[in-house]
Amino acid sequence: MNFRFAYPEILSALALVFAWFLFIRYRKPASITYSITQSLSKTAGYRNLNITMIPVLLRAACVTLLIIAAARPQLYSTEKDVRSYGVDIMLLIDTSGSMQALDFHLNNRPVTRLAAIKKVVSDFIKKRKTDRIGLVVFGKEAFTQCPLTMDKGLLLNLIKRMKIGMAGDSTAIGSAIALGGKRLKGIRAKAKIIILLTDGRNNAGEITPEQAAEAVHALGIKIYTIGVGGKGPVPFKVKTLFGTRTIYQRVDLDDAALKRIARIGGGKYFSASSTKELSKVYTMIDKEQKTETKVKEFFHFHELYHLFLIPALILLGIEVILRSTLLRTIP
Repeated sequence: MNFRFAYPEILSALALVFAWFLFIRYRKPASITYSITQSLSKTAGYRNLNITMIPVLLRAACVTLLIIAAARPQLYSTEKDVRSYGVDIMLLIDTSGSMQALDFHLNNRPVTRLAAIKKVVSDFIKKRKTDRIGLVVFGKEAFTQCPLTMDKGLLLNLIKRMKIGMAGDSTAIGSAIALGGKRLKGIRAKAKIIILLTDGRNNAGEITPEQAAEAVHALGIKIYTIGVGGKGPVPFKVKTLFGTRTIYQRVDLDDAALKRIARIGGGKYFSASSTKELSKVYTMIDKEQKTETKVKEFFHFHELYHLFLIPALILLGIEVILRSTLLRTIP
């Protein structure tokens, strides 16, 4: 909840109240000329000047509260109705054993391919605020880690918890594409896309990547493919009897197959051999697949003027009573 005055310019009248109070406080008191005032003062009794100011204080407080009430203090909250002509996106991420290669860097430190991918993919998800995004993880098997959702917090948490080998050490690209297409089938959206990321060659599953791509594209789904990693041998950390050692192995990236999949799926193929290049790939995809959104903002107001008006009327009544009884003055 937020607070505001609907008519804040009215509050400038408080300066006039303050000036009026100073004028009353320091002006010469009203008096009358009478020949035997000394005897009258004994009859009236001594009255402290501060007591005579009580009605003035009550009047100033009353007018101050009335001015605040007239400015219409309000508590308000906002509500947004987001109408998104958006894009439904399924992210297909390879978590096979080859993703533990240490040829990517974050903050100038070598990290596994999966660690770099998790960082870049998380940044991509944060940009697509009004799109539904889902996640398929694949290795030897392919399974849905997260169905299409607008809950980016949930999705980012699942991305963070991905681990190498969680779906097996082989690479079932065809199965992943088929599962991603199944998740997008029959959904109405401005655009439906699959972003496939892998660093290997299809060597598991019962359906070929090309067959899966044809079936998915027939459903009106576009496929982007990303090949991760360089051409030469890459470093891996392995545990031996003598401790952890770094060895170099070649990873068999089938970029030709990825190009065919992208062509069949009506999308594009990208190659990324570093974290920087991978970020650029997702930035390009983000620009190509822009979402059209319409946002209506609603304000809900709760009026607070009565919290000032009622005390003002009470103070006014007290002042009138005091001026008519205990603090009555002549003239």
